Amino acid sequence: MADTTFGPRGWTPERLGSLNGRTYLITGANAGAGFQAARILLSKGARVVMLNRSVDKSTAAISDLKQEFGADADVSFVRIDLSELASVHAAAAEVLETIPRIDALICNAAIAQVPTRQRTLDGFESQLGTNHYGHFVLCGRLFDRIEAANGRIVVVASLGYRMGLRTIQFDDLNWDKNYGANRAYSQSKLAQMMFAYELQDRIKAANKNVGVYVCHPGSSATSLISTSGGLLTRITWWLVTKSPLVQTAEKGAYPEIMCATEEGLEQRALYGPTGRMEFVGPVGKGTLEPHAHDKAVMEKLWERSEQETGLSWSP
Repeated sequence: MADTTFGPRGWTPERLGSLNGRTYLITGANAGAGFQAARILLSKGARVVMLNRSVDKSTAAISDLKQEFGADADVSFVRIDLSELASVHAAAAEVLETIPRIDALICNAAIAQVPTRQRTLDGFESQLGTNHYGHFVLCGRLFDRIEAANGRIVVVASLGYRMGLRTIQFDDLNWDKNYGANRAYSQSKLAQMMFAYELQDRIKAANKNVGVYVCHPGSSATSLISTSGGLLTRITWWLVTKSPLVQTAEKGAYPEIMCATEEGLEQRALYGPTGRMEFVGPVGKGTLEPHAHDKAVMEKLWERSEQETGLSWSP
């Protein structure tokens, strides 16, 4: 049953008032849904800090945004490579030195469907290392600053969490055996969701005031697959983007903007398109399958994430 909280058109940026004085951090904001999220937030007067890997693409993105919103548009860039923990720590340190307030950290960046198994500099399977561990450490380092503003953490997941193993294979986290591009991607996105739901529980137990929300962009025409997927995946995706089952990158940004700004949302939920197959359509509360918040697995994943990254943190 579709969520009708926001009416037949679902949530749209028309619901936003002025965001003057608010600061939003977005990982992976120089293209796709992350870039569109930056555009929408800037249009409402917010400060946007992009956390991106590429200096050149970030410089170009900032130039485009200042062209659209004027030279005074408050948009800046901190370099981060989520696949390298040293880079995540360095970026977090720079943020803590230069950004006094964080109203929301939007964990938007991801790599997907990496065709052959690769390891990060720290030795993790690349999709788990980038999508989950990188954000796990970033959230941990910035948590106190977010809490000081009664802010939010938004985790951008994927419907891919429903594919693959539907749990975490703790005995082979790095896919030394039986690597599959889709299965490993699915595992990384499920890990991100489980991290978010476990973080909700820990925040509640600690009586802290940070909202944690999980969303997905549906099926959006972003560069994600074309950047990291194999040739066959890229060709298939290009064909799919010509179908009515794919929406624009701008619409793909709506769920993360909603989760960063809208009051009264549920936390143990998954927000995104509510139309056909939940790929497209009006944005609202979608279907959340129970395996994504299996408490025993969530707790074990948190412990393993602390061990693997060397960052022990609690809200």
